[in-house]
Amino acid sequence: MNMQTTNVMAPPPPKRLEDMKLPLVMMRDIILKTIFRKNIDMVSDLAKAVCLPIPVTQELIDMGRTQRLIEATGTLNANNSNEMGYQLTDAGKARALDALAQSEYFGAMPVPLDVYREQVKRQSVRNLQVTRGQLTGAMGHLVLPDSLLDHLGPAVSAGRSILMYGPPGNGKSSISNGIRDALGDRVYVPRAIEYASQVITVYDPIVHSAAEDESQDPNSLRRVTRYDSRYVCCERPTVITGGELSLDMLDLVYNPTARTYQAPLQLKSTGGIFIVDDLGRQKEPPQSIVNRWIVPLEESKDILALQSGEKFEVPFDTLVIFSTNFHPNKIFDQAALRRIFFKIKIDGPDQQNFLKIFAMVAKKRGMPLDEGTLVHLLRVKYPTIDNVYANYQPIFLIDQMISICEFEGIPNQMSPDLIDRAWANMFVKEEEIVN
Repeated sequence: MNMQTTNVMAPPPPKRLEDMKLPLVMMRDIILKTIFRKNIDMVSDLAKAVCLPIPVTQELIDMGRTQRLIEATGTLNANNSNEMGYQLTDAGKARALDALAQSEYFGAMPVPLDVYREQVKRQSVRNLQVTRGQLTGAMGHLVLPDSLLDHLGPAVSAGRSILMYGPPGNGKSSISNGIRDALGDRVYVPRAIEYASQVITVYDPIVHSAAEDESQDPNSLRRVTRYDSRYVCCERPTVITGGELSLDMLDLVYNPTARTYQAPLQLKSTGGIFIVDDLGRQKEPPQSIVNRWIVPLEESKDILALQSGEKFEVPFDTLVIFSTNFHPNKIFDQAALRRIFFKIKIDGPDQQNFLKIFAMVAKKRGMPLDEGTLVHLLRVKYPTIDNVYANYQPIFLIDQMISICEFEGIPNQMSPDLIDRAWANMFVKEEEIVN
């Protein structure tokens, strides 16, 4: 049966222990640690804690009983459908403490990396076909030339890397966010994955936005679980980094106290978008940052390393958007530029589009337009900066005028004098500061 959220096939829940494809000792130890740490005594509560169906959880309990690590309490709980209660034996407590000393991880059972790879293929960002209508709808709040959408559409549909460049303040970040909104469907993000008996946590509430209408009780006795609840159904993720991005943020993060790993940013963004904003403002040179992405961008896989030094492959399924205010030839060599599939220049608006943006912002902010003020702006102020228009300027000027009106205690209005005062705050005059 195909279980779908929009066009993505959901991961089916495991029916029996052998479906798990995890080391038995690892699963048993996670069960013992979860019982110990959360003081759980009911199978239904334990199933919820480890995100497994009740029959699979019961198999693990039975294995623990066979090994004399878990015992039945001999009492039925009337509040829980007369479930039998369970507790750790002394040997079980000792084993739980020993397992916690090796790794503090407990709770949701991880998904094996190989199993997760299959889910990544099912929900690949490269499977998406974004139409002109979807892209226009997601960017309806932006005034963009048609030629820009002509370039953006194929780039987004290809799910390949994009470099947006051009002068600052023209909406590169807004366009990146619009691309994210145009994707529009959902993916399944594992709470944690497993490789070589090591746990790597992936789901991150800061990065991932869980889909509320997909909430389910994974262990309801009355109905079938719709998908494997070791995953969280989320909007396609977006990771946005700027000047703070450093190369070590793209490595596994090891927690020496808990002895577990956290997925790096690009793995968290699987199935979605990774935006590197303000390229050229990072500590590392842009060339180094792009070099780090060469294998992932070309081969759809990334190489990560464990503490032991062992390297392994993880899927790389992310639309990477680089955004910079510098000309690409100044920050990359030609080999690096070849690896970035689409290069799109984001220019400032022409005068006609500038006026459209100005009118749109004024209406939204409740600022009446005044023809004389606009003539003053276009004929007196803009020639002083060679008539170079930018998308951020209407918002800046109108918000400045509103602030002045509020301060002066007058209704929102625009005038040549108010434009002059607002303009003075948009640019800093070139002058020597005498100390």
